[in-house]
Amino acid sequence: MKFGIAIFPTDRSIGVGELVREVEERGFESFWVPEHTHIPVSRRSPWPGGSELPEHYSRTLDPFVALTVAAEHSSRLLLGFGILLLVERDPIITAKAVASLDLISRGRVIFGIGGGWNLEEMENHGTDPAHRFGVLRERVEAMRAIWTEEEASYHGRYVDFDPIWSWPKPVQDPLPIYVGGNTEHTLKRVIEFGDGWIPNAGRSRLVDQVPEFRRLCAESGRGHLPVTVYGTRPTAEAIAELSHQHDPERGGEEKGGEDPRVERAAAQRGGDRRHGGGDHRALEGADHQPEDHCGCGDLPAARPLHGSKDTACGAIPNSHFGHAFHAGTA
Repeated sequence: MKFGIAIFPTDRSIGVGELVREVEERGFESFWVPEHTHIPVSRRSPWPGGSELPEHYSRTLDPFVALTVAAEHSSRLLLGFGILLLVERDPIITAKAVASLDLISRGRVIFGIGGGWNLEEMENHGTDPAHRFGVLRERVEAMRAIWTEEEASYHGRYVDFDPIWSWPKPVQDPLPIYVGGNTEHTLKRVIEFGDGWIPNAGRSRLVDQVPEFRRLCAESGRGHLPVTVYGTRPTAEAIAELSHQHDPERGGEEKGGEDPRVERAAAQRGGDRRHGGGDHRALEGADHQPEDHCGCGDLPAARPLHGSKDTACGAIPNSHFGHAFHAGTA
């Protein structure tokens, strides 16, 4: 099983470089950040996570800046976009930015993308919400052309350009693109133009959708595509539940074939020093050390950060860190 850390990095959170050093030191696999370029004051679109949108949504740093800092303060952590709102970005500029980050990080980028839920946010970027998924597909296809062709061109309904030169190319070939979303249509989009799926644990029916996703992958000839579950509680019970649902050896529904367990499970919290008393709490170590477990099953004992005496599992407070627990098979 693999584990990682995610955060909404803001102007009030712990510094990305400081956090990443601690994350890598403790043996975690990956570091993830989300994106919102802004939050319209109208708040017309309801937040899928509840009635009141947390303030850190409007304060989050640009993900390319945050992950560039993360790349410079780490040597092996995978760097994940969880997720980038590609429907709000120019594909030519974004293709260069992603390839540049993959180059300076020596091939550590996981490019998570999605259509988003905030309709007025995407409208402010000139995207018609009714057409956002067509825009998403074409921008993915255009970026892949830029990454893989010496003289790339693309002619679609929403993206249209004649041959261009654009370097650098990504170190990874191919660079993995994970598609975020929680509906049956999302599964089809992953099959059509993605390399993996990012559902939200609180907004998806994982017990039904993961087996269905595996079936669609097999029928389409795409093989085994990885699943990264966002919104998972940072507890051993939550990880065990995912393993039980999707691991045939633990009573999962799928039989035979490749290992159907989810590859990653990511739980995310906000980033604001002002709430929670200002103390930095524990980061859990990622290495498996059964003798050091603190009663939380697969999660190893916590290690303190900044001299904190708190070592309870899951003790990274909402005010400072986010969790991205990545559980699964290599």
